[in-house]
Amino acid sequence: MTETSHDISTLNGLIATTRDSVHGYTEAAADVENSRYGQMFTARAAERSDVVAALQGEVSRLGGEPEDDGTMLAGAHRAFLGLKSAVTGQDDKAIVNEVERGEDHIKAKFESAIEDTDLSSETRSAIQEAYRSVRAGHDEMRDLKQALEGSN
Repeated sequence: MTETSHDISTLNGLIATTRDSVHGYTEAAADVENSRYGQMFTARAAERSDVVAALQGEVSRLGGEPEDDGTMLAGAHRAFLGLKSAVTGQDDKAIVNEVERGEDHIKAKFESAIEDTDLSSETRSAIQEAYRSVRAGHDEMRDLKQALEGSN
């Protein structure tokens, strides 16, 4: 095992989860009726694509092969798996709820990685930088969900 293999493995796991997030936001944007939400989801998908690219750059810098598939193809749990079935025939509130559930999942994955004391400081720093976007997305979806719940 190389000294960077744990860092590469951790980063690739985050890349796969973040790719799932991109796909989830893309599906949500296509299915939501409110155009404001659609624009919000599309913007988050683009931002998450940037996070994927940054993490892939870190894997390459470490001499590894960056993950290029989501966790579904990697055999792990896919946070956004239920999104398509949840949104089919559902209203915007159901879509937002499902997106927010996915946000809880990705946020937890990043927080776990940040707490990993076996990571190099450079890798942890790259993850913390990416986490800023993840946290902002999580908080935005949480606030949107709470606003929709308050409107009933």
